[in-house]
Amino acid sequence: MQIRPGDNDLLLIIDVQNDFCPGGALAVADGDAVVPVINRLAERFAHVVLTQDWHPQGHSSFATSHPGSAPFETISMPYGRQTLWPDHCVQGSTGAAFHPRLETKRAELVIRKGFRPEIDSYSAFYENDRRTPTGLAGYLRERGLRRVFLVGLATDYCVYYSAVDAGRLGFDAVLIEAGCRAIDLAGSLATAWAGMAAEGVQRVNDLG
Repeated sequence: MQIRPGDNDLLLIIDVQNDFCPGGALAVADGDAVVPVINRLAERFAHVVLTQDWHPQGHSSFATSHPGSAPFETISMPYGRQTLWPDHCVQGSTGAAFHPRLETKRAELVIRKGFRPEIDSYSAFYENDRRTPTGLAGYLRERGLRRVFLVGLATDYCVYYSAVDAGRLGFDAVLIEAGCRAIDLAGSLATAWAGMAAEGVQRVNDLG
């Protein structure tokens, strides 16, 4: 079945930033391959929103902020379990900038996340405490946008959490696989697929 985006649909482009692309501080394998796909898809949508990871120096999710810890270890934080990451997407850095070939001119909103030093943020809708909103849900509701198509980086982290939250907040969520790439850390991709299926997230390869 071919899906045609309508006037009440949104393309949500997640974290297509230099640090998540080859050569970046937290590179997703083949991450830059999503750029031409996303550029093509964006031309079909009346509404486009971008998210941007935007960490201050010394963010609590960085392994360097926890002496004796290494990247990709998991620790306990006040809001739950947290994977520690290499320093990435530091505010104002080249790594935090959008990929230079990503077309951003049609975006009507950029949601910056992860800017609170004490808490990480995967989802476009909530910080990792699952309570602090970014404001995106209110924006979509006030604009009358009801269906969210998701693309970007990475499938098993920020795209996954955003898709699940979209569904829980009452939006129809559709993940476009051709426009995503995964980290797949210790089985995280399989966990993400299962979690999205359980929440009713629709999964399509492309929009044709």
